[in-house]
Amino acid sequence: MNLGYDPADEAFRDELRAFVDEHAPPEIKQGRDWIGDDEDTDADGIMVIPAWARRWQATLFDHGWMIPGYPPELGGRNATPIQTLIYLEELASRGIPRSVHFGGYAIVGPSLLEFGDEAQKALAPAAIRGDTVWCVGMSEPDAGSDLANLSTRAIDDGDSFIVNGQKVWTSYAVVAEKCFCYVRTDPDVPKHKGISVLIIDLDTPGVQIRPLYHVSHRAEFAEVFFTDVVVPKANLVGALNDGWRITMGALAHERGSLWVEGVMGAQRGIDDLVVLAHARGLADDAVVRRRIAELASQVRALRAMGYKGFSSFAQGSSAPEHSFMKLATSEVRQAIFELAIDLQGAERAVTDPAVAYEGARWQRSWLTSLASTIGGGTSEIQRNVIATRVLGLPRD
Repeated sequence: MNLGYDPADEAFRDELRAFVDEHAPPEIKQGRDWIGDDEDTDADGIMVIPAWARRWQATLFDHGWMIPGYPPELGGRNATPIQTLIYLEELASRGIPRSVHFGGYAIVGPSLLEFGDEAQKALAPAAIRGDTVWCVGMSEPDAGSDLANLSTRAIDDGDSFIVNGQKVWTSYAVVAEKCFCYVRTDPDVPKHKGISVLIIDLDTPGVQIRPLYHVSHRAEFAEVFFTDVVVPKANLVGALNDGWRITMGALAHERGSLWVEGVMGAQRGIDDLVVLAHARGLADDAVVRRRIAELASQVRALRAMGYKGFSSFAQGSSAPEHSFMKLATSEVRQAIFELAIDLQGAERAVTDPAVAYEGARWQRSWLTSLASTIGGGTSEIQRNVIATRVLGLPRD
């Protein structure tokens, strides 16, 4: 049995490595466990998109490395599914993101290409290249992971919709130009069936954006309020009341690749845990060795499961494994970072980068990882999806 890659795929890998070695900007901070840092905020603490990140995304697009499976006019090179997997693993193994704002290339662009009319499809290249910054209006105060519960309303007003409501935890809304917004267009049908998607220009009168600050006084998210916002009918994506199907497609595009970043990030964590254990004089401790081995075996198993799901996804089938991958990788990475903190002994409580071990990398990684079990669908929601769609268990 040959479990390796054929010569064409290895040549693809070599070309990618050469490109990254030549073009990756020094600011990309290879191997970091999180995206965004103090230099990526403005004077008010609001997350911005750095100029180097915009240049990097455009460079990837222009050289056919943004989404390799797409044609060149969409930032790709018509790569095969296997080559796409190689691409995702190579970047993730180095900790190199394609973009610091994933919504445009990972959700909006693919959704416009799949569900949009010709005018809307024409917006996709700029979204993928990063020339247009998008936010995605999904979560609401009473509709977080349960998107079907959303209440932001769009009322038919002839040639336009009138939108009223609120979105929350909206990444990059403060710097975005457009919102891919999920709204309720029919309140009298089952909640999954009355949702539509609108493209809303964020400079439209009636749109108000308020940054949401972390305890660190940094703002990556925002609240977005819509008060009698007029949206042209031409901005309806897909069919009226067909938004739930678009949602499932958008999330499938996102999770079809993000599992790779999660698994490879976990593998980097395992490798660095071994280095940390040696540095702390604990490499021969039986308990430490067992805990690292247990986590390593989980990461290997998740990688194999990810391959299985990717194979199904690449052939156009559903990949329920990816719901489990999101759940499991976020939780195993938390466990890796927590163990790394434990190995630091009395220094584990030190969080000042100026004096903490490795600049408080592990402490900050662990704190950041807590959000990963919430964003993109909470772990509780993922367990419900697994129970109903994978195991076939009844609801309630």
